[in-house]
Amino acid sequence: MSGVTAVERQVVVSVPADRLPALRRRISAVLITTQILGGLGVATGIALAAVLAKEVSGTESLSGLAPTATVAGTALLSMPLAALMTARGRRPGLVLAYLIGAVGAAVTVVAARVGSFPLLLCGMAAFGAASSANLQARFAAADLAEPDRRARAISLVVWATTIGAVLGPNIAAPAGRSVTGLGIPATAGPFLWAAGIFLISALVVAVLLRPDPLLTARALAPAEEGSPAARSLRAGMAAVAASPRARLAVVSVAVAHTAMVSVMSMTPVALAHHGAGIDLIGLVISGHIAGMYAFAPLMGRLSDRLGRLSGIGLCVGLLACAVFLAGTAGGSHGQTAVGLFVLGLGWSAGLVSGSALLTDSVPPPARAAAQGLSDLVMNASAGIGGAVAGLVVAKASYGWLNLTAACLLLPLAALALFTRGRWAKEVPAAD
Repeated sequence: MSGVTAVERQVVVSVPADRLPALRRRISAVLITTQILGGLGVATGIALAAVLAKEVSGTESLSGLAPTATVAGTALLSMPLAALMTARGRRPGLVLAYLIGAVGAAVTVVAARVGSFPLLLCGMAAFGAASSANLQARFAAADLAEPDRRARAISLVVWATTIGAVLGPNIAAPAGRSVTGLGIPATAGPFLWAAGIFLISALVVAVLLRPDPLLTARALAPAEEGSPAARSLRAGMAAVAASPRARLAVVSVAVAHTAMVSVMSMTPVALAHHGAGIDLIGLVISGHIAGMYAFAPLMGRLSDRLGRLSGIGLCVGLLACAVFLAGTAGGSHGQTAVGLFVLGLGWSAGLVSGSALLTDSVPPPARAAAQGLSDLVMNASAGIGGAVAGLVVAKASYGWLNLTAACLLLPLAALALFTRGRWAKEVPAAD
């Protein structure tokens, strides 16, 4: 037990085997609660981020930099937060992430009040820490899950985001009205509310996420634990590089997220170009969000039952159908809506199956670091994809954007087929 710390030895003493099922349920309930709160805070702020950026900067051409700064902040903070979780456990990392997100939301409000666009971008980047916390929560759900139920554990946490993501944009208006008497622009009101929501999320994690799921998992499997060096960020990167399945997992999540963000971000522009009003655009995006989150438990069950590689194959198939439907819709708003819904389903299949496959494929000591690396690659790729998407639509068309997204799926499909052939003799539940 040389790789197990004194804190972890104390954890394993306090958690006998017969209490594990109840502990799994309690930790899952806490994570679902914080995911609802965190998703609510993020969605409330993001709903008006571009509008606020336009007001502060004075030009529409810079409005897209606000959500881009949030994605960049999420990516940049992924590895430091993973390093903290690797060393100290999930709880300190999640608490810090929500606190940074709260500070970022408050800075955004100040920036709106004084009219500083650079300060606004700094606030939005820190705001992205809350998104990083929401993403890392899915891995916390997998820490104590049984191997054949990991995808379902991840999917329940992903599903919980549905509630916050749907409610968030709907409370943006009352949040804006609530601050007008304070001399704060109405478009900054949602960020003030988000700061409070993130503080509540941090408090819930700090008080209720005990014992820490990552430290508990380590303590319960001391034979699999190595030295502290085996838990380092370098060890996590080495573990991903050494495992074909881990590499496939990282690529799957990154490609699914990049394709989804690129197409989704430009769909409102395409719809407006074909005469859709703001209400219709809102309905299409709401359907897309429902596809992303509401069916995550189904994706988790399929991944556990049919295998991770089958789940990734489903992701590729759904995304291919989605970009075909959206890219050939033209002025058909109904076809675009169906395409965006299927796009959300494909993203859900890729995120759940890819996250479960990554957890399966790297040694337990290196998991937290490898998971942080995956989120870094995922968000950095999506940030680039979102920026390129605007250029593709401006220089070519929305149809060409969907064709570009389809091209991203080809190397993923080839890699998945190669990996499946290499590991064909393994049982489906472990693939």
